[in-house]
Amino acid sequence: MEREDGLAQGRKLVAGARRVAVLTGAGISAESGLATFRDSGGLWENHRVEDVATPQAFARDPVLVWEFYNARRRAGAQARPNPGHLALAALEQRKESVVIITQNVDGLHQKAGSTRVVELHGNIWRARCARCGRAAADLPVEVPFLSYCASCPGLLRPDIVWFGEALAPRDLEAAAAALQDCGLFMVVGTSAQVQPAASFAFAAVGRGVGVIEVNKEETPLSSLVSVSLRGEAGEVLPALLFV
Repeated sequence: MEREDGLAQGRKLVAGARRVAVLTGAGISAESGLATFRDSGGLWENHRVEDVATPQAFARDPVLVWEFYNARRRAGAQARPNPGHLALAALEQRKESVVIITQNVDGLHQKAGSTRVVELHGNIWRARCARCGRAAADLPVEVPFLSYCASCPGLLRPDIVWFGEALAPRDLEAAAAALQDCGLFMVVGTSAQVQPAASFAFAAVGRGVGVIEVNKEETPLSSLVSVSLRGEAGEVLPALLFV
């Protein structure tokens, strides 16, 4: 399908939907200058991701883990929402409901103005106690080594869903509710291969609702959706959503 034909078909789907759910992945954050694990080959300063993003890694070397997340927090503090984030936020003003279901942890959707964001993998700007689970707020960009819970002797850890950890049931429930309620599902900047988020798009296809994919490359989902648009989210979404 030619780009213009795809955009025209996608615009009809957008115009006809009162409630929209959007799954976003690393691709949209990369356009704001934030590196992904895939970009670095799964390494950070010669450490495997498993050395810095698992509960076992934190138990073994919490300082190393916080060094990694402080580096990400520094980069995130400088990052700004790109036109793709802004287009999705502006869509809220024209629809009954727009829910962003994101695999990203950077908070850029909220910075752009989106108000209904389900963060499947947590948020890098939050911390919680590794022992009792109490949340910690108002932390500096660089979290001091080591920071402890205000209620118990536990160490503060990033409020991130690490490898080997389950997603929060409340977030899965919120995502499932948005998927069930929407009249249009969009998949932006994700390869649709990481579970359970990848299953959302296939479930939407199975429900028979319109599904629009925006991605730089073809994915396993591309041949199944209503419209698949190639390109950067920051370029395609404003054209698609008339922002």
